[in-house]
Amino acid sequence: MGAKLASMCCFSGPVESVSNTAIFARSGQQGRQFLVYQMTVKAVVPLAMILPLPVADNAGETAVDFIDLSAVPEFFARLNKMFLTRSSRAMSPSPLRVVEVGSYVASYVPTLADFDRLDGHFRLSQQVWDQLPQYQNYGFAVFQLKEGEHKVHPMAFDFPRRNPDQLFFPTVHIHDGRVHTEAEFDHALFCQRSSQERLSHWMESPGVAELAFRESERQTVGQIVSHDRPVYKLELRGLLPNQDTVVSI
Repeated sequence: MGAKLASMCCFSGPVESVSNTAIFARSGQQGRQFLVYQMTVKAVVPLAMILPLPVADNAGETAVDFIDLSAVPEFFARLNKMFLTRSSRAMSPSPLRVVEVGSYVASYVPTLADFDRLDGHFRLSQQVWDQLPQYQNYGFAVFQLKEGEHKVHPMAFDFPRRNPDQLFFPTVHIHDGRVHTEAEFDHALFCQRSSQERLSHWMESPGVAELAFRESERQTVGQIVSHDRPVYKLELRGLLPNQDTVVSI
């Protein structure tokens, strides 16, 4: 069961640099998936990061549940330590729901057409979406970011996924308002699976996830991370095809 480069890091405006991207994925209950995303970004103007999601059909405007991880800013540092011992277009006139999640303001955009209900600073042009037909029926998690260079605390949420047999990682890049066939990757992907079968081409942690977090953090991350299972890690570095990553589970 390997990974297939197939998910997406899009910005509504120009960014000077994006690095140290880390993404965690795990299956939730009733066909849902947890996703945690973090990166270091330097932007010259306020903008938004947009993550297209393969949300189940007709899930509605409240499909995504945002999770506040501001109390666990070292979420990915904790996971990394585990590996140190091993090398529809109907539009509503109403505004979209806005959620305060730690230091972020986030919204879920259920269809491409609903981007008209967001401030123009937090959208991509129609020309960009025309080059990404695979996202025509996706939903979108939008996180508003401030200008300047800063490492943001992990952004977390869960959503009802379209395919319950896959874990989806948003890794497509749009950093300059254009869609390139290849992009420079600086990503570390993490996941957990319910199966005991090893995940080929991924590193497996020597211990279970409970060992990664402090006791004070375990309650906060408990709904996201399965404490009694190992974590898998895959690094994507260098110039690679600009596509999403999907893992069969």
